[in-house]
Amino acid sequence: MTTLQLTGAILFALALIHTFAAKSFELLAQRHPRHAGLFHLLGEVEVVFGFWAAILLIAIALMAGPQNAIAYAESRQYTEPLFVFVVMVVAASRPVLECVQRLLQMLARLAPVRAELALVWLGMAVVPLAGSLVTEPAAMTLAALTLAPLVFRDGIPEWLKYAALGVLFVNVSIGGTLTAYAAPPVLMVAATWDWDSAFMASQFGWKAAIATVVNASAITFLLRRHLQPQAGTTATAAPVPLPVTLVHLGVLALVVLLAHHPVLFLGIFLLFLGFAHAYQRHQQPLILKEGLLVGFFLAGLVVLGGMQQWWLQPIITKLEPLALFFGAVALTALTDNAALTYLGSLVEGITPQAQYMLVAGAVAGGGLTVIANAPNPAGAALLKAGFRDGSIGAMGLLLGALAPTAVAIGMFLL
Repeated sequence: MTTLQLTGAILFALALIHTFAAKSFELLAQRHPRHAGLFHLLGEVEVVFGFWAAILLIAIALMAGPQNAIAYAESRQYTEPLFVFVVMVVAASRPVLECVQRLLQMLARLAPVRAELALVWLGMAVVPLAGSLVTEPAAMTLAALTLAPLVFRDGIPEWLKYAALGVLFVNVSIGGTLTAYAAPPVLMVAATWDWDSAFMASQFGWKAAIATVVNASAITFLLRRHLQPQAGTTATAAPVPLPVTLVHLGVLALVVLLAHHPVLFLGIFLLFLGFAHAYQRHQQPLILKEGLLVGFFLAGLVVLGGMQQWWLQPIITKLEPLALFFGAVALTALTDNAALTYLGSLVEGITPQAQYMLVAGAVAGGGLTVIANAPNPAGAALLKAGFRDGSIGAMGLLLGALAPTAVAIGMFLL
């Protein structure tokens, strides 16, 4: 342990504390209007890790010199933050969102229950499982925007909103495990351990699908008395022409296919922005601000997380498989699950059983906190307006995610 490593660990701990205390800053903003702007900024969960990452870089510059701080920042891999930003904006565009919502409404009309109940269930179960095809960040964006007017609104008890948020986060985290490319924690180890999509479907996917259906059914049952028939309807607007919708869907598909090539998917994204501007009458405002904040959050997590290997990896290497599973569930709540599995992929001689337990624990615990899984900040950014004070409490999310996490744990331990 060096002084820099200890400093990085302390700043990471402070960032975690700040995450859990973010809602308190919103209360301070109300009590001290003179400094409300600063408190609102510090109360944005998406700002937390970027803020503390900046402090870390300043600390490195002071302790080891500016060149070392620059070298460390440039040594980090920022593909995931960039991809989440791009896929959020594209998936939330009006043509894509309306296409997905029309499909869900068609399926809801075929269900033998009230349409609003069916829509909630589809948003909690089918869309997260579709993340195995379109990636988890895209699934989170589509699910959050579909569920926002149904569940995350006035009239729904606060505890139920947190329960629904916990189910959504857990289901998205495990729902991407039917393939080898959609879930970040799986992607980190798939090539190293020779895991393909057939392996993922047989070892993880069917268990994740059962857990997702159980969680979605339970939360839909709890929400049944609070859902209104008119919820989720939108004002009549001119339909989006089919060619425009096909272009948007094509862009989304290309971004997903090129998820590991930032130069290419960023170039496609710039062309998309030009196309969206040219056909602005068929658009709604793009969620650029929300996407940038989420990207900033994840980039900050990348910078801070890069200094935690010295204490995380020894824990991973010393635990027996079952202890490793529960240790991964707990550690995932404190750090990004993709970072956790990446550290596991560096361990030489790790047994197949330990490999399974590490990844299973990492994805099972992916809904416990906002930082546990890369798509979670996207969901939090899109849904926080539906909660009291316009922010999501870390303890409320933790409590809401406990039951669906337990279901996922039970299935993965079969």
